[in-house]
Order: sequence, then C-alpha cells, then structure tokens
Amino acid sequence: MQNKPFNDMMSIFKTQKHKFLVITLLFTIVSFAQRDTNKWKAQIALGLNSPSQSGFVEGFESKPMNFPTINAGFQRMFKPQFGAKLDFGFNRFTNGNDSPTFKINYTRINAQFVYDPTTYLSFLPEQMGLVAHAGPGYSMVKPLGNYTNNNVSFLNMMAGLEVHYGLSQYMSLYTDVSYILGLGGSFDPITEGFGSFSGNLLTITFGITFSLSGCQYC
Repeated sequence: MQNKPFNDMMSIFKTQKHKFLVITLLFTIVSFAQRDTNKWKAQIALGLNSPSQSGFVEGFESKPMNFPTINAGFQRMFKPQFGAKLDFGFNRFTNGNDSPTFKINYTRINAQFVYDPTTYLSFLPEQMGLVAHAGPGYSMVKPLGNYTNNNVSFLNMMAGLEVHYGLSQYMSLYTDVSYILGLGGSFDPITEGFGSFSGNLLTITFGITFSLSGCQYC
C-alpha cells in the first residue's frame, strides 16, 4: 500500500511518456530561443537618395534629392557587438531642371559587417541603440527611356549608421544614413555614359527592424 502512489506515477509516466518527451523538447527549444535573443533580424526601409553629380557625363545631372530608396535585408549577430548582414537596395533618380530628361534605376546588393556599440554608450536612453555597418557590394545601373542600352555595373563600398528606437521586445523603428562609393570609374568613351551613372550615392531611409530570434531590447 505504501508504494501505491509511486506505482501510480510510474504507470502514468509509461502511458503518457510521449507527451512528457514533447513537453521537455518544447521547454528546451523555448529556453534556447530565449538565450538566442537578437541573433537574427529582418529590416525594411523607405527613403530618399542623392547621387553625386560627378557620376554623370557632362550635360546630365539629377535632382539633389530623389524618391524612392527601398532597402531590405537580413542580419545575423555572432556576438552581442559583432555581426553581418546581406541587404538589397533599390534607388530611382531623375533629371534635374537643366538636364536632358532621363530616369535611372540603381540597384545594389551588399554583404556588410555590423558593429553594435550600444552597450558601451550608457548615455543613450534605454530604448535607443546605434548600429554601424560597412562592406563591399555590387551596383547595377539601368537607364530608362531613350538610354536603355547604357546599362552599367560596377563594384561598390558601402558604410552607414543606424539609430534605433525600440517599440516592443521584437520591433524597433530606425533611421539609416549610408554612403555608397561607386568603384566603376569614368565612362570610356564619354558618350557611352549618356543617361547613365557611375558615381557615389547618399541615402537616408526610415524603416522597421524585426527580431526573428527573440526580443531585441530585453
């Protein structure tokens, strides 16, 4: 009689052991995810761009500020301060008032190193953070309208700084200021560049960061 409670527990465990295993596995996964906070993020942003006028051939120039710029990417943090991201950017700019009419689609893809110094910046409010990023990439420039044959592609180097404001455990608003250095050189001969672009690009965007692996500001 003294062993009846123990025997009853063992009987329940034997008949329900698969449920116990599932619960244990789920508990392990949740515990691991909680320790893995901030590793994976997704970003989407919309903003403006300003191309360097030296990137156009003589007689062509764009508006000082152009819309839209669209950026999207994924980020992986390997340590609390260091990580990497792969991101895509689309930019459209058009002719200025004293230039022949043109429109240009500027597309880029970059692999960048990420540095997050927020933990060392004690003067920042709790919900704010700073993230620096830099890395190489590839730019593809496609003129529209009368200059569709003047496509150009070249390597680039990108660097920027993001300012984040946490909305919740899993989401933050951010603004990013980035400079994309074009490594395409000058057009040769000069007439090949009509309606195209091979220069540098400044972008200012506003967007949302989603944490995919746990809370971002725990």
